[in-house]
Amino acid sequence: MKAVCMYKPGDLRVEEVDLPVVQADEVMVKVRAVGLCGSDIPRALVYGAHVSPIIIGHEFSGEITELGAQIKNFKVGDRVVVPPLIPCFECEWCQKGIYSLCEHYDYYGSRRNGALAEYVAVKEGNLLKVPDNVSYEDAATIDPCANAYHGLTRANFQAGDSVCVVGTGPIGLFAAQYAKLAGASQVIAVDVWDEKLVIAKKVGADVTINSLKEDAVEAVKKATNGKGANIVIDFSGVPMAQKQCLLMASKMGRVVYLGISHKGLELSEKELDTLMRSQLSLIGSWNSFTKPYPGEDWTESLKMFAEKGMTAKDIISHRLPLDEVPNVFAEIAKGGYFYNKIMFYPWGEN
Repeated sequence: MKAVCMYKPGDLRVEEVDLPVVQADEVMVKVRAVGLCGSDIPRALVYGAHVSPIIIGHEFSGEITELGAQIKNFKVGDRVVVPPLIPCFECEWCQKGIYSLCEHYDYYGSRRNGALAEYVAVKEGNLLKVPDNVSYEDAATIDPCANAYHGLTRANFQAGDSVCVVGTGPIGLFAAQYAKLAGASQVIAVDVWDEKLVIAKKVGADVTINSLKEDAVEAVKKATNGKGANIVIDFSGVPMAQKQCLLMASKMGRVVYLGISHKGLELSEKELDTLMRSQLSLIGSWNSFTKPYPGEDWTESLKMFAEKGMTAKDIISHRLPLDEVPNVFAEIAKGGYFYNKIMFYPWGEN
């Protein structure tokens, strides 16, 4: 089969490799759509993966073409999406059903071969059936959507809340869309790219703010009649934005840090004072896996696509064949390359 193999950071090659061998508890998935995750970029360009060489890619959907001997709940031809975490089911956090915090997990695309390939072998426990009215490309974005849902859940989102999304990459855009569809009183989107803010408006943002062109804190306050937003979620991972989030929140507001920064964060006197005096809740959000595996983040996201009009149509910026993967990473490495969700189709668009 054709696959994209990563030998080291910056060294990605489109090659012919052997088909995976399906184990008794696995199925063969013909990959119909696979998205590029924000975490794939530092993995492929800077840090590498846990094993090498490896086929990366963990946001994917496809069709079952072969069954292992123990498979009981799926059949050849089923359309599926794959939650990529393989929990150990034994550690303290797995016993509590908080699989995102598993201490001995495996993972498609970083610890074992993933989906930037024509086929991938997948464990039965990592399969969810995709309804016929959900496209393969929408299904391949349920991972970032589930992460957005998890962040909103961590913030105890309720219909009627005002929500400020800081950073309108795919997860931020899904959070804006989700909040709007689920009854937020107001959705505010903050970014430095006008192009991304245009998309945010399309998916449900009531107010968009370019933080390079105006004071984002003052703009959020103005949009909320001086109160601030009930929920502020940072998807950017940028320390300056993380600090501003504290000043954008309402009294008793919930501030969620979801974006990965790999940087430190030092709060000013004003920011710490606001955190205390406004009695803010500062919350971390990591991944999207709960009980029963893969959990509500995934099943509710899938339901939103099937029943509530959730879609990645406007969030996907590039639709490309597998052969283009190395070129895309090379362009991203140069900087200044505009993209949102980049989607690859090993078998052509469908």
